Amino acid sequence: MPTYDAIAGPGLKTELIRKQLSQAIFAADTGVSAITAPFTPATGELAAVPAGYVPVGYTTDDGITFASDLSMSDVTSSQSVEPTRSDVESDVLTAEYTPQETNAATVSLYEGLPLSGAGALPELGAAWSWDRPVTPKNPYRRLLFIGVDFNDSGQELYVVKFFPRARLTGKDDEQWARSESTNRPVTFTAYRDTAVGTSCRTWVDGPGWRAFDTTP
Repeated sequence: MPTYDAIAGPGLKTELIRKQLSQAIFAADTGVSAITAPFTPATGELAAVPAGYVPVGYTTDDGITFASDLSMSDVTSSQSVEPTRSDVESDVLTAEYTPQETNAATVSLYEGLPLSGAGALPELGAAWSWDRPVTPKNPYRRLLFIGVDFNDSGQELYVVKFFPRARLTGKDDEQWARSESTNRPVTFTAYRDTAVGTSCRTWVDGPGWRAFDTTP
């Protein structure tokens, strides 16, 4: 009879316990082209971020929380104590993070301002001014999330998530205090983009990931 170690052991791989040691967030208006290929095909290295995507910069060490709110619709029957049928009613994906920098991306995303074109904030160093609108605007955005880890040899492993059509659906207080950076916590909900065909696309790649390849 096989032992537990013989059955379970081959499926236990410590090298597949991954972290996202650092994360980068980029945002763009929906008029900017969608992300289709974040990696170079030959090597798995990161490709350049397209023009129009602006960096959010530093965030708190809570990182990024991708939450999925799953709601099920159950059918019950008198002959069963469990549901006899269960279907997905809704599955809403959100991304929550807290920027620490006061830059064009963080302020625009928090205040509902365009990231480029008319009404966008000017470059750093220029005077900024904006008014709270009588009728708030809440434009859709494109959001790119990049996480990086390293294998035992120091090669990069990347996880990339792309929300092609996201909207601000929650924001916490902007607090001014001596003991903390001025943060603008936000929550974005992912919505399906008809051209892209999904609300979220995820890639896993990188030289460190390809090093796991054991095919002949």
